[in-house]
Amino acid sequence: MRKTVTGIRIVTLLVAVCISGSLAAPFAGAAYTPPYDTFRIGLYYDSTALPSANLQNVSGYGSGFEFGYFNSNREFISIGADTDETRISMLMDRNMTWYPGDGGGAGEYREGTGGDVVVGCYHIQLSGKYNSFEDANAEAKKYQNAFVRYQSEQFLVLVGQYTTRDAANSAIASQGFNGAEVNAGTSNTIAVTKTGTNTILFEYDMGSTRLGVMPKQINNEKPVTYFRNFQYTGGFQYARMSGLLITVVNMVAVEDYVKGILPYEMNNAWPLEALKAQACCARTYAFSTINRHSSNGFDLCVTEHCQVYRGRGSANERTDQAVEETAGMYITYNGELCQTYYASSNGGASESVENVWNTPLPYLRGVVDPYEAEACGNMSSYRWTITYTQDQITERLRSRGYSCSTIVSIVVTQFTPTGNVLTVTMTDSKGKKLTFSKRGELITALGVPTQRFNIGGASPGDSVIYVNDPAQQVSSSSLYYAIDANGELVALPDEIYAIDASGSVTLVEGERIAPSGGSTTGLVNGVFTIRGTGRGHLVGMSQYGAYSMAKYHDMDFVEIIKFYFTGVEVG
Repeated sequence: MRKTVTGIRIVTLLVAVCISGSLAAPFAGAAYTPPYDTFRIGLYYDSTALPSANLQNVSGYGSGFEFGYFNSNREFISIGADTDETRISMLMDRNMTWYPGDGGGAGEYREGTGGDVVVGCYHIQLSGKYNSFEDANAEAKKYQNAFVRYQSEQFLVLVGQYTTRDAANSAIASQGFNGAEVNAGTSNTIAVTKTGTNTILFEYDMGSTRLGVMPKQINNEKPVTYFRNFQYTGGFQYARMSGLLITVVNMVAVEDYVKGILPYEMNNAWPLEALKAQACCARTYAFSTINRHSSNGFDLCVTEHCQVYRGRGSANERTDQAVEETAGMYITYNGELCQTYYASSNGGASESVENVWNTPLPYLRGVVDPYEAEACGNMSSYRWTITYTQDQITERLRSRGYSCSTIVSIVVTQFTPTGNVLTVTMTDSKGKKLTFSKRGELITALGVPTQRFNIGGASPGDSVIYVNDPAQQVSSSSLYYAIDANGELVALPDEIYAIDASGSVTLVEGERIAPSGGSTTGLVNGVFTIRGTGRGHLVGMSQYGAYSMAKYHDMDFVEIIKFYFTGVEVG
């Protein structure tokens, strides 16, 4: 029975040769056991460190805060100090002024004494020392504007807050505080105030041991806390790393951390199986890079440098379900945790890691991706074009430190086995050649978002035709080629047949587009035109590919992961 298939736009025919070999199957070892139950996530640090940091209980979930520290196992250890205030601020123990937020913002304390609400850093320290917060607080309640300070594992009672040492000494003399002295804190001291006021609730100074703040739990519900307009679970850690501004760290349970990544790294309305694949990648990647910010005193940051983490704000039932149904699951190869890179899209083929960065890894092998393009209609920037005149590309190179005359030729001189660009060579008017390889150099030279592109021709996947090796692009009058039994390249006939899912032979018809005319120099009509597909580094999982596999092919998260990561186990 002969069937005719119409309405097909035939663009590229890739004839691949399968090579069989004796590849050893990876060892399916025991599931990965993480070293910690809690991540330390740097919210603000180094250049983003803060003069003050506000916390606010989310209504209905918490009522006040406890103070203490986190031990070496990342467990919160309460020192018995707490407050029922639902809005508190941690600030440097310096003279600080409250600045209300503009347009309804939360506001902050900044160093100085020029405002209406000033928190002084000089205090009257009474002579007594206490072994418990309860005893010290009972004494503090006898005085106006008194509070408790935790220092060297003892509790002190401090009274008042003054902007100069002389003012504090005058208060000691005038009020008759026998045995009292002025306490101005140290470069490690953090004061806790009732937000927007000069009421000091507590002070903490334990040297290198950082202040821990934990929202109180009521009604057996997990507390959620506002910090800078984001909602976080877990506790918080504060330290004046440089002796001045405050580093803020979120101490968050592993699965809650993944819940705070998922809706920011992948659309929270996407298919569940795609979200589950993303959850496994995010969880695995976090532990595989856990020491990235150890010198800063935490594990990971909240940006793309690690993974985008913003807490609970965009999480929904679907993203939470994806995390909960994959809880404790990691991606391993030969029993070792994988580096599970992922990016928005690969443009039609992922890439082996050594062709993008440096060190090869057996599970990060490039694969031709037949799924992603089905979802590219949802991605406005899937296809991209960059153009340069000869003067523009010459100036770009010179501004980046390259010495060259006018560039007259830009050509791809090496493709990878999956059709991505490995090497580009430029030639200037004096015959000097400059070669750029892999992601970093190609971005520097050309500003390309991916390594999947062509110069002076069509976009990858449109009209580039090759057999076996993407470097061997076919350009002749015939449209489709194959290798015959003798290994010879032959043109296919005008009528091409295929076998459909039911086993019937079908005639493939439709518009057939020949390869676009290229240029031996890449220069067409006086312009170098670079056309490409995809966004990102191309290594590991394509997020749009995962979407397509789950949405259109009913593939589960394990199948998605194993497609993009060669020879891995999920469990």
